Parts: sequence; C-alpha cells; structure tokens
Amino acid sequence: MQAKQPIGVFDSGYGGLTILKDIKKLLPQYDYIYLGDNARAPYGTRSFETVYEYTLQAVKWFFEQGCPLVVLACNTASAKALRTIQQNDLPKIDNKKRVLGIVRPTSEVIGNFSTNKKIGVLATSGTVKSESYKIEINKFFPDVEVVQKACPIWVPLVEYGEYATEGADFFVKKYLDELLQTEPDIDTILLACTHYPLLLKWIEKNISSGIKVISQGGIVAESLKDYLYRHPEMESKISKNGTLDFYTTDEEEGFTKQANIFYGKPFKAKQVHLSEP
Repeated sequence: MQAKQPIGVFDSGYGGLTILKDIKKLLPQYDYIYLGDNARAPYGTRSFETVYEYTLQAVKWFFEQGCPLVVLACNTASAKALRTIQQNDLPKIDNKKRVLGIVRPTSEVIGNFSTNKKIGVLATSGTVKSESYKIEINKFFPDVEVVQKACPIWVPLVEYGEYATEGADFFVKKYLDELLQTEPDIDTILLACTHYPLLLKWIEKNISSGIKVISQGGIVAESLKDYLYRHPEMESKISKNGTLDFYTTDEEEGFTKQANIFYGKPFKAKQVHLSEP
C-alpha cells in the first residue's frame, strides 16, 4: 500500500490559500498539505537571505511529511528563494524531489492577455525589487513592456481584515493611480501577490473597464496539471485520497479564523515549529 505522499503548498501566510483553492478545484483527487509561516510573515519586506532561509526550512519540513513535490504559492519566496533551492539544495537533499514556484508559470502566459503589449505588475516590495517578473515575462514576451509597482500597504490591509473598508479603497486607488501615471496605456494588470485578489472590488472600481485584471490561482493550477501530465514519474508518487491538511507556524485558532476568508471554507489547522536549516 502506497504511503501518503501529498503535494505541499507553501506561503508566508494566508495568501497562498487563494492558489490552493484553485489547485484543489482543478485537481481534487490528490492529497495536499498547506503550510503558512504566519509567525514570521510578511516575507515581502525581508532580505533575500532571510526569505531563502525561511523557505528552505519550510521545504525541508514538507519533505519530512512525505511530500515529493512542493509548490511555493508565494511570489516573494518564488522570486527570492526558488532558484537557489532548485539548483543548490535539492541535489544535496534529494534529487528526485521537486520544488515549483508561481512566477514562471504566470510569466509564461501573461503576455497573451495583453493587446497593446503593456502590462502592469502589482506586487510586494520584495517581488518588485527582485525584478523576477520583468525578467521572466520578457523571456517569453520580449516585445512586452512591463511596468512594476510595489503596494506595501495592501498586504496589511488584507491581513488585518480591512480589505472591504473605504480605507482600503483609498490605498488601492493611490497605487493604481501611480502605476497608470507611469504608463497610461497599460491594458493588463497582473496581481502578483496572492493577497491582492481580496482587493479586486476596489481594483476594478478604480480602473477603466478596458483593463484586464489577472489573478494567479487559475494559471498556477493549470500549470501544475500540465506539469503532472508531462512528468508521470512524479504524478505516480502522489497519493490520491482527496485529503487536505492545514498547518501554521503561528497560533492555530487565529490562523483558522483568518484563513477562512482566503480559502472560503471552514477548516482546522495545526501548529508546527520550523527548525533551522
């Protein structure tokens, strides 16, 4: 009988639940484990070295739980830590295990949404500073102009439950205005932070109807489905009982209450402590 080998889904906090929700909807047959590093969130303002260390600790924890595949459902972790983990750490830990991110699959398709080849990327300061989206999008779409804008207030607005307030509207408008002042002809905006879909009401209110707003959940889910199809050796390892377990590095009750907003369904989480690499 095959041991349980779930897909691991990681985020610095709650935002990755918006990715997990779409993955579970498209691929319900697999087992999943979600871990939010809420005790040390947010990652967006932390250094490359710190994000790498924290993300590596999480990846090792997932491997200890039996996960053969881990998805970093966090833009900052994908931008700042993924490549180093893939190139330097996986060969030493277990070269048959895999860690995937969400920057590349998003970058592979985002250019297809734009008609005039002008795309705005809204993200955390850390993701913007990494230049990951600009670099990756231009690999696949060299003729696309990518304009980035950091929105440092947006994650706290969501985390503290203020995303539906008039105050949130003010800060959403502020950053959108600054983005569109830089390039008024943007016709596609990528929400390159998994928290930002919760602000969609205000985002759409403050832009013209001709601008497309793209969230990542569906894109990442389709990319994972394609990856598993192209890698049957990995797909065959993943257990298929349709289970889903939630973990947090912070207090369980608080995480469960807040995370319901992101996932849309009630669940209970367990607390874990990540060890130093």
